Amino acid sequence: MTSARLPLGTRLKTGGARFLLAAMALIATLPIHAEPAAAQERRYYLEERRYEQPRRRTLMDLFFNDRSRRDSSVMDMQPRRKRRAAPAPAPTTAGAPRRPVRTAPATSVTSVPTKPEPAQKLDNARKVLVVGDFLAGRLAGGLEAAFAENPGVVVVDEGKTASGLVRQDHYDWPQGLPQLIANEKPALVVVMIGANDRQQIDSNDAREKFRTERWFEIYKQRVQEFGQIVRDHDLPLLWVGLPAFQSASMTADAVTLNTIYRTQTEEIGGEFVDIWDGFVDEEGKFVITGSDVNGQQVRLRSSDGINMTEAGRRKLAFYVEKVARRHLGDAPAADMVNLDGSNLPALPVLPGTPNTGIVSTQPIALSDPDLDGGQELLGAGAPAPATSQSARDLLVTRGELPQAPVGRVDDYRIKTTQ
Repeated sequence: MTSARLPLGTRLKTGGARFLLAAMALIATLPIHAEPAAAQERRYYLEERRYEQPRRRTLMDLFFNDRSRRDSSVMDMQPRRKRRAAPAPAPTTAGAPRRPVRTAPATSVTSVPTKPEPAQKLDNARKVLVVGDFLAGRLAGGLEAAFAENPGVVVVDEGKTASGLVRQDHYDWPQGLPQLIANEKPALVVVMIGANDRQQIDSNDAREKFRTERWFEIYKQRVQEFGQIVRDHDLPLLWVGLPAFQSASMTADAVTLNTIYRTQTEEIGGEFVDIWDGFVDEEGKFVITGSDVNGQQVRLRSSDGINMTEAGRRKLAFYVEKVARRHLGDAPAADMVNLDGSNLPALPVLPGTPNTGIVSTQPIALSDPDLDGGQELLGAGAPAPATSQSARDLLVTRGELPQAPVGRVDDYRIKTTQ
């Protein structure tokens, strides 16, 4: 069947397919010119930069010097300075001296001065027994620092933190103190107690309120019994008073208790140590910061207004230290070297040698006049004093004034004319 006889749709399809085949054959015969990738990237880069060119400056920019509107692309297009790489170390040959490397100077660190170690205590050192409540423990720490360099004094801390003279059910001091004295054999007993005694006291199966008349009677009796135990052992007794507290009521009670301590201690032959002025100001008020033992302003009390800081302990012991040294007397000191003939080293005896060429003379005393080679007394060859007296001697001995110089107004000599 010829193409003229085919339907129109079939003829169009057949012609389109033939045209498509002819076009593909023509394209296949054309030479291929592919653009390199580097050229494409450069072309795209230039096209992008063409649209990113900075805005031209107008006449207004020239007059007002508007630099804030500069395009950021201009800053991006500026070349960046490259960081210079560190040079590699030159190889060193064997035997060649190596160049010294500079190092940063070492920073000097100031060493904190360390506290000197305490002196070694002697076996026969005298003991200071400290008893009481928590304030007695603070006092013992201050006394240890005070006698740290004294090898003849040892401080024994036997303070019970929550003890007192009111609550004997917690710790019975009248029963425990004799045993402590027997075990430690102290040379001095220091008492500081009472900070926990502001409470009810037991009396014949009854409880008396604080600050009542009956309470004070019982408490005075217990203070005297406590101190009498120390005096019965023939030991010096130092009763340290209470300091001021931050609480006004505690301070008022401390004043009352200190009066009892002073009265009862002096009655039994003890000594009361008053520390009140060391922890108050000029007006008698409680202070947290005050002068230490060296006169420097430091913190003496802790934040609760009751306890002591390290400087406060040392100041607390300062008042007791002076009195304690007086009672201790001459404490045993460390062994000293006796500088007598028994400790001198033996001198070696040299072998005898003949005394050839040595002229022996008799010893001469220091008071011998021949020692200096003189036979006369001192001043024997001095010239005789002048016989004429000075103007001063004439005035003193005879009352005569020296003659006035010629021509002076007081020259009364008769002038003779030629």
